[in-house]
Amino acid sequence: MIKMLALNIPPELEEDLIDYLLSLEAVTGFTSYETRGHGSDVTLSIAEQVSGRRKRLQFERLIEEREIQSLLDGLSTEVGKDIVYWEQAIEKLGHIV
Repeated sequence: MIKMLALNIPPELEEDLIDYLLSLEAVTGFTSYETRGHGSDVTLSIAEQVSGRRKRLQFERLIEEREIQSLLDGLSTEVGKDIVYWEQAIEKLGHIV
């Protein structure tokens, strides 16, 4: 089964995560974009407290379900901490050419 794996990280982990993902045979490509976190369950810097949001980056990859755990297993040692992730089932996948 194909799933979408989303990884939400602090900006300082960007280069390490890109290097890690590109080193994996199971990952042939991914999407990344800037995002903002809001909420009271995270530690914010003074500037983040004033603005009411936390800078984050999100990476998304379509990946076989059986390959997800090995990707996740390497994150803390190869990339770092403070990584939030989730998986979503993909019902249909296609390519319009």
